[in-house]
Amino acid sequence: MDNQLEYYSETGTYRDRFDEGLPEIMGAYSLFRKKVYQEGALSLKFKRLIALACGLQTGCTRCIQGQTKDAVAAGASKKEILEAVAVATVMGGTAVSAETWRVVKVLEEMGKW
Repeated sequence: MDNQLEYYSETGTYRDRFDEGLPEIMGAYSLFRKKVYQEGALSLKFKRLIALACGLQTGCTRCIQGQTKDAVAAGASKKEILEAVAVATVMGGTAVSAETWRVVKVLEEMGKW
């Protein structure tokens, strides 16, 4: 089974290269993303948990990996992450359930499981 954090890092390199090909467009997107993830009415931790659930809903591998990692960095506990994943699973059914292993693997790789 592939290392999820290595996969995330490696694919991020290619995403960054893509961004370099469209600096004005992707620069605007990057600024938007940074603004969204600032503290506001919702805490950064809560935003990352929402983003993790959304990533699971869409089946986005990088989103699942990155948002799990970022939720931990924002202070989310294992239990909070698992509850966010449970909400995504109840809303998305087996398609979401099939990807929950990635969350467990990332938490293991980070020493949080």
